[in-house]
Order: sequence, then structure tokens, then C-alpha cells
Amino acid sequence: MAVDSVLVIILALIFGAFFFLADYFEHELVRLHGSLIAGISVAYFFLIVLPEISVRLPESPFDMQLFKYLFVLVGFVFIHITEKLILQRVESRSQKRMRKLLTKEKILEGVEHNIEKILTREIKSDTLDEMALKEIAQTLTALINQEEEMKSQINRYKIKIQSHINEYLHDFRLITDYVYHFIVGIIIIGLLSIETISGILFFFYAIFRAFVAKRSGRHIIFTDLDIYEEPEHEHPPLLRFFLSSSAFAGIFTGILMKIFIPINVEILFIFYSFISGVILYVIVREIIPEKEKGDIGKFLIGLFGFIIIIIIINIFTNVL
Repeated sequence: MAVDSVLVIILALIFGAFFFLADYFEHELVRLHGSLIAGISVAYFFLIVLPEISVRLPESPFDMQLFKYLFVLVGFVFIHITEKLILQRVESRSQKRMRKLLTKEKILEGVEHNIEKILTREIKSDTLDEMALKEIAQTLTALINQEEEMKSQINRYKIKIQSHINEYLHDFRLITDYVYHFIVGIIIIGLLSIETISGILFFFYAIFRAFVAKRSGRHIIFTDLDIYEEPEHEHPPLLRFFLSSSAFAGIFTGILMKIFIPINVEILFIFYSFISGVILYVIVREIIPEKEKGDIGKFLIGLFGFIIIIIIINIFTNVL
């Protein structure tokens, strides 16, 4: 159902205020377990995001059913390629040198192990050759010293890569988070203009995601180099204010579009689909614990708990 423009603006500004508070005070929120967030996020994507694209926003770009999820793919691929370019190009020489040193270190460890076996065999031998033992011990000592020097170089490269990668990734996150919330602001105006309940539900789930998205711990960047993305530090007040106002900026842009440009459902569909692809990438890449890590119990609690919340909200909205 269509709603009055004044009501749309009032609701949008209230929603924008909630987004502002959630972003501005994000470092003061309680950190949740990664598996719990993963369960919530998976339920959110498959039961909220995809049905929204299929049912609530029936306008497919180019009037072709084939392209219904095209811009979900575009959003996923865009964020993936951008992040990969950062990871592969920042300190690429240091990465190559560190990997070469790690390979040499493994070879050196193998040589040391063989020499230790020879040394042990010589000591147990009935005909003890002191000169041979002395030479073996000297060789082993030299190899150990060489290994220690390699480890020192590896640590220096690791610190350098860790620092620069995190710096670039943090800047990348700032830009993508700002753009994400900016687009969310535009979508809120669009959905509220088309159907009130749809806009309110979108806000509820989007703000919930904003609360939990940054509550998980750090995740690994390079498995072979044992380098992690560190959690972001608190930004200066002025920068925090600017970043936290991104949803407001999107809402004001949406209001201007509503006043001067008729609501275009296809554009709304493209925006929504694009950020859906971004959400999917974040869930797969950052939120779901990698490999053997994670707590199955907490994952299921998050999954089924959020499903129950979705069912309750749908029952309530159907009654209304």
C-alpha cells in the first residue's frame, strides 16, 4: 500500500537515527560469538534477502527472468575482486620473499632433523669419532643460527605485511560500509514509498544486521603466512560522525529522488540486489568460521532463533 510522503519521511528519519546510533557506538556493543552470528546471517540471507528479490521486488532488469539474480552476482563479484586486488598487490614483494623464506625454513628443518639423526647414531656407535662429532655439532649449530636469522626475517616481513594489509583493508571497509549504508538509506525510502510493512521489515532486519555484523572476531587473510585482519580501532569523533551519517545521507538522497524523480522499481531492484551480493560475500568470507573452527550448537541457536523471530514477525504483519 502507498503511504503519505510525510509519513515516509518521518519513518525514514527515525530509521536513520537508529542506524546512526548503531554505527556511532559500535565499539561499545557486546561482541557475539562468530558461530551465533553466522547462524543469524545465513537465515537472514536465505529467508529475508532472496525472498525480497523474488517476491516483494518482482521487477527483473531487462524484463528477463534469467537476470533476476544478476546484480546479486555483480555485488558478490565486485566486492570479491576488489578485496583480492588489495590482498594480492599490497606488499606483493614482501609476500613473495616471506613465502620463499618459509620454504627455505622447512628445507632447513629437514636438514637439521637428518643431521640430528646422524649425530644420535654416531653417539650410540661403539667406535666414537670425536672429530666427526665435533664437525657435525658445528654444522648443526650453524644451521640453527641460520634458522633463527630466517625466523627473524620472516617476523619482520610478517609485521610489515600485517600492518600495510590491515591499513588498506580498513580503508576499503570504511568505503564499502559507507556505500552500503548509503544505498540502504535510498532503499528504505523506496520501499516505504511502495509498501509500509515492506519498508519497516527491511529496516528491522538491516538494523539487526548492523548490530551483529561487526561483533565477530578477527579472521585470517593469508593461511600460509598466518596473517590476520585485525579488528578496527575506534575512529576520531569527526570521522565517526561522518561514517555514522551514511544512512542519513542515503535517506536524504532518497527523499530528493522521491521529490524530483518518480520511484523506479527497477533501480530499487538493482540497488537491493547489489547489496545482497555484498551481504552474501561478507557472510561467506568473513562471518562463517573457516574450516574446522566454529561452534555447531551456537550456529544452530542463531539459525533457528532467527527463523522463529522471522515467523513471529510474519504472523504479526499478516494479522495487521
